[in-house]
Amino acid sequence: MKDVLVLGIESSCDETACAVVRNGREILSDVIASQADFHEQFGGVVPELASRMHVDAVYPAISKALSDAGCTLEDLDCVAVTYGPGLVGALLVGLSAAKGLCEVTGLPLVGVHHLKGHIAANYLCFPELEPPFLCLCVSGGNTMIVHVSSYTDMEILGRTRDDAAGEAIDKIARVIGLGYPGGPKMDKAGQGGDTTRYQFAKTHMTDTLDFSFSGIKTSALNLINGIKQKGEEIDVRDFTASYQQNIADILLENTLKASEATGIDKICLAGGVSANSFLRKTFDKAAAEKGLKLYYPNLRLCTDNGAMIASAGYFEYINGARNELDLNASPSLQL
Repeated sequence: MKDVLVLGIESSCDETACAVVRNGREILSDVIASQADFHEQFGGVVPELASRMHVDAVYPAISKALSDAGCTLEDLDCVAVTYGPGLVGALLVGLSAAKGLCEVTGLPLVGVHHLKGHIAANYLCFPELEPPFLCLCVSGGNTMIVHVSSYTDMEILGRTRDDAAGEAIDKIARVIGLGYPGGPKMDKAGQGGDTTRYQFAKTHMTDTLDFSFSGIKTSALNLINGIKQKGEEIDVRDFTASYQQNIADILLENTLKASEATGIDKICLAGGVSANSFLRKTFDKAAAEKGLKLYYPNLRLCTDNGAMIASAGYFEYINGARNELDLNASPSLQL
């Protein structure tokens, strides 16, 4: 069977990422031009500035991805690109670049859902992994439990009804002065901390696998304000450790419920928050105790990257998916 080479382009937020992947599993190149250091001065991503920086970075990233992979456009079988969800201006840059390449080369265009890309990151790290499985997709914009029945067919079993887990972490990171990006800075701050010292109110919903993180975020804000009003100091290490552990426990609780309800013992983690060490340790422990098969990508592939888009695009491509050149960005695209 002929190898299939896919160029993946990702530009949904503040990473301009391009990669070449063979047969959906083997990374030949993986180029990421990050804007995180630039946006740190603003405390978060500024959409208009992010879009402009994507314009400057996208074609050099494509060129380097092809060069690193030792191939040319003529060697590719298709171009896969994120078309949603994400920041509309940022999405349009990557999408325009992909459509331009397809227009001049005649290569097929395959639009990829950003979250399908995050799920596919696991295929790049575990050659043996095949559907069906459950995937906890957890990031700054999304938190959901997905039943992955095939490489291209998926069903959401539970989702957040308000804030995403990553947003709840980022907001509190800013409030206690850790800044942006909040996720990795809070993870680092909590290392070695007491995960039981601070308690937070959590929302528990019955007869559903949905999440809610607005309650724990509000509880943390109230606790911070209460401590400050007393003229006391917050122990940042213990506070961040306790907060992250509480969020990890919420995520685990519903994931285990989903596993029990479906009878599926194969669990994947995906998305930026899957890099969180508290979350990984919590799931590692539960998997060992309950005999679950647990998978999560290496740290580089947890955050936005082009390889995950190329992998997801490969499976869409061999399943017959093709998009016309009028494909538009869809910032609120549903899975």
